[in-house]
Parts: sequence; structure tokens; C-alpha cells
Amino acid sequence: MKILLAVLPQEAWGAMLGAVAGYAYYRFVGCATGACPLTSNPYISTLYGAVLGFVVTARR
Repeated sequence: MKILLAVLPQEAWGAMLGAVAGYAYYRFVGCATGACPLTSNPYISTLYGAVLGFVVTARR
């Protein structure tokens, strides 16, 4: 586990965690009618979560 933590940069971990959070948001909150552009599609919500996770953890 230490090797994996050392190999992947902080931004990659943030993107992976964001992707999981985005999919969880789709799965548990979601949009039943399909009218919500971000939460009606699992791919879009997962990608959106990954991008947000990357941006939040990005180094300056």
C-alpha cells in the first residue's frame, strides 16, 4: 500500500475519490425523471465528480 501511495500523485487520488463520490451521488440521490443533466446519467456524474476531485486536490 505504501508503494501505491508513493506512485500515484495526490491529484490522481483526488480524481478517483471524486469519481466514486460522483457515482455514489448518482446512485443514491440521482434524478428519477431524467430532467437533471448532471445526475440523470452515471457517466456524466462520475466524470463530473472526478474533475471536481482533481481540482480540489490540485497543487498550486
